[in-house]
Amino acid sequence: MQKRFTAVFEDTGDGWIAQVEQIPGTRTQGRTLEEVLCRMGEAAELILAALEEREEIRGTKKT
Repeated sequence: MQKRFTAVFEDTGDGWIAQVEQIPGTRTQGRTLEEVLCRMGEAAELILAALEEREEIRGTKKT
């Protein structure tokens, strides 16, 4: 199942920053919007995988 989240992007004048508020810690930056989009996808995947693994270790994963 694919999950959808909303990312917030901000042009800083020197580049871009982005975050996904629903996934704590998912923040990134880059020189171009394209770079930030790519990095955001990678960051979200890594954090979600880590959170899922943590739930499996704790035995709290909902099936």
